[in-house]
Amino acid sequence: MDPFASGSLNMLDAIIDATSRGATSVAGGGDTVALLKKVKGSKEKLSHVSTGGGASLELVEGKELPGIVALSDRQL
Repeated sequence: MDPFASGSLNMLDAIIDATSRGATSVAGGGDTVALLKKVKGSKEKLSHVSTGGGASLELVEGKELPGIVALSDRQL
């Protein structure tokens, strides 16, 4: 088992749970996407997935990203 696998899987479970209860989740960055590929079906349980780790950090900083705004404004 990778050194951080247990913590990463626990965080993923918590994020999936929060998303299922109405939270918006954004997963970003190559390492995170690699984790999602290993855990089959997890990508579909999150709100947004991006390979852009830097952009994800900007989102966490509070910056508005045009793509996320557009996706969040969609009526489903």
